[in-house]
Order: sequence, then structure tokens, then C-alpha cells
Amino acid sequence: MPNSGSARSSRILAGLGAPMHEDFLVFGSPLIGESELAEVEESLLSGWIGAGPKVQRFERMLENYLGVDHVRCLSSCTAALMLAMKVLGIGAGDEVLVPTMTFVASANAVEHAGATPVFVDCEPDTWLIDLRAAAGAITPRTKALMIVHLAGRPLDMDAVNAFRDRHSLLVVEDAAHAIGAEWLGKRIGAHGNLTAYSFYVTKNITTGEGGALATEDAAIAGRVETLALHGLSAGAWQRFSDIGFKHYECDAPGFKYNMTDLQAALGIHQLPRLDRWIERRRALWKRYDSLLSGLPLTTPAEEAPGARHARHLYQVLVDETVERDVVLDQLDAAGIGAGVHYRAIHLHPYYRDRYELRRELFPVASDISERTISLPLSPKVTEHDQERVAAALAEALTRSPVR
Repeated sequence: MPNSGSARSSRILAGLGAPMHEDFLVFGSPLIGESELAEVEESLLSGWIGAGPKVQRFERMLENYLGVDHVRCLSSCTAALMLAMKVLGIGAGDEVLVPTMTFVASANAVEHAGATPVFVDCEPDTWLIDLRAAAGAITPRTKALMIVHLAGRPLDMDAVNAFRDRHSLLVVEDAAHAIGAEWLGKRIGAHGNLTAYSFYVTKNITTGEGGALATEDAAIAGRVETLALHGLSAGAWQRFSDIGFKHYECDAPGFKYNMTDLQAALGIHQLPRLDRWIERRRALWKRYDSLLSGLPLTTPAEEAPGARHARHLYQVLVDETVERDVVLDQLDAAGIGAGVHYRAIHLHPYYRDRYELRRELFPVASDISERTISLPLSPKVTEHDQERVAAALAEALTRSPVR
């Protein structure tokens, strides 16, 4: 397994002047090896660091891994979601059903498209969108359903697609957490809907920043590629490489959403390790279940039959009597990086005020928002790290004031 603690990596990190104390357990720290460093160096020395052959190579690797016909790499998962809205023709006057238990980027993409996000509560055990609640939120203006495979836990895609067909809706899958997840033996992204992925630094594989959009439709893939680079008919690689100069034309006001070869250089070497890393995450997950047994909290639900969980986030739910934010502060003081995934979107001022949303409209997500903690989970986490986390969490829970 690549060692991010190698001498070469250490010199690079030292040069960045990282502010963290060396004993601080960073949440979601990436595992970067010598092969990634060498690939980045090769790109730098080649003189081609923008969108070029390495991006195309990474796209073909993703297509093969996911089992889809077309993948286009982009600057972020948010860019992928926004382009999904664009190419599906979602805009002013349309409504999109969105789970409120997700990162704000899911709703932001709908908002930027000029459409209206209609928020839906989640299931209490999986924290995934409640399709029964979604059915009750449909109006004549509803055009699409956005689903989020939260924490890497895949939705029942048979149920999702049946819901889609029954209500004549478009579906966009936010799989920012879920590359490598499967439903009934097929990768998430290979179930017939536009699917967006994230390669942010904390994700199961990383390109630093970056994302991708998967589709079975060649026309959509071509449109995404054009819109991602200003709406130009030819990108820089096509215009300036040794395959011959080509003029370009702008046929639509596009965006600057392309991935670069420097980013793809990381992904090329991260992707082949993904399945092994997911299995490592699975082992750490089960160990957390054991280490945390008996504490005043709820550990994550088991994966559903027929599902392969990508194990992106290990989220616990502290008991109702516990002051969650006090626990977070004490974990930080103990040198443990933890997260909150998520404070539901309906609680954020912009969406709360714009759509006059109240906590009681989404009781499950509102409750989770006040009680969830995500613990360090990555291939870099060791058994000793987990023991530190469990001991610090146990201490913090005993010291937390009772509500």
C-alpha cells in the first residue's frame, strides 16, 4: 500500500507548513503515494498541466470501473450537478425533490438552475431520502428527483427507478460519497440516471478537487463536455496538441468546469486501489462498531441486502441527553478531528428564510442534525487511531452536560 509518510511526501508536506500538531488525527486525510507524486511530476515536466490526455485516460478508467458508456470529468461534484440540471432542461418554473439531509451543494445546484428545491425528510435508520414523503411532495411542477447516496450507502435503485417511472420524473443521483457503492451487483451510476461524483480531498479517492458526471447517453456526454469548457467546440488539447491546430466556436454560454491533467494524475493511481480501500474501510467500520458498544450513542445501520456500502462516512448519533457540540469541542481538544454530516439544508438561513421552512416539517433530519458526529475513517486510520478515538469519545460523552 502506498505510504503517504514517505520521505518525499514528508518533504512536500513540510514545505506547506501544515499548522496541525503532529499528533492531531486529521478527519478524512487522503492517502497519497509515490506513484501519484511521480505522475504529477511527469505532467509538470511535460508542460501540459491543463485538461488533456490524462483527463481523458481517467475518464476511460472510470467508464470501465463504473460500467457506464460515458464519463466526463469536471472541476467538482457541484459542477457535475449543475451541468446535470442544465442538460436535462431543468429551470425556471420547475421543482426538484431534494433530501434535506445532505450537503448544501445538492440544493445549490437546483437553485442556480433557476428551479425550486422541494425538501424531503429522510428515513430514520438509513438517513436516506424517504420516498414515501417524496411522493407526497410531488406537484404539477415537479420535474425531477435528486437522490443522495449519503455516506456511501446506496439507495434501493429498483425502488428509485420505479418511483421515477411511476411519476414520470427525471432522476439525478448525487453520488459524491458513493463511488464504489453497488446495488444488486451494479455500480452506483450504472442504473440509467445521470450520476455525479466527487473527488474532493476527503473522498474515497481524491484528485484534490474534482468530480465527474456519468451517463449512458452520448449526446448528453458531448453536451456536458462542451458546456464544461465555455461552450467551445474544441478544448485546448484539441486546439494546441500535435494532432493539428483547430479553430473553435462558442455555440452556448458555457462554464469553466473542466478537470486538469494535474488532478487526473492523482485519480489515475487512486482508482485502481478503490476496492481494496473500501474493504479496509469496512474492517475499520466493524471495529468501530465493537469499540463503541455500550456508549450512549447509536452506530450506523447495517447495509441492506443486495447493497455494497462504499463506507465513506462513519456517523454516530449521540443520545438525546448529550450536548453534541460539547462532545465535538472535547474531541478537538483531545486531538481528534471529527465532522458533522450534516446540518440539514432546511436549517440553513438562506433556505430556511427563502422557503419559510420550519424544523418540525422535517422531524427526522432535524433530530439527526443536532446529534450526529462523523468519526475519522480512511485507509490511513490505524487500529491505534481508532482506540484513541474511542477513548476520547467515551471521555467526552461522560463529561458532556445533560440536556
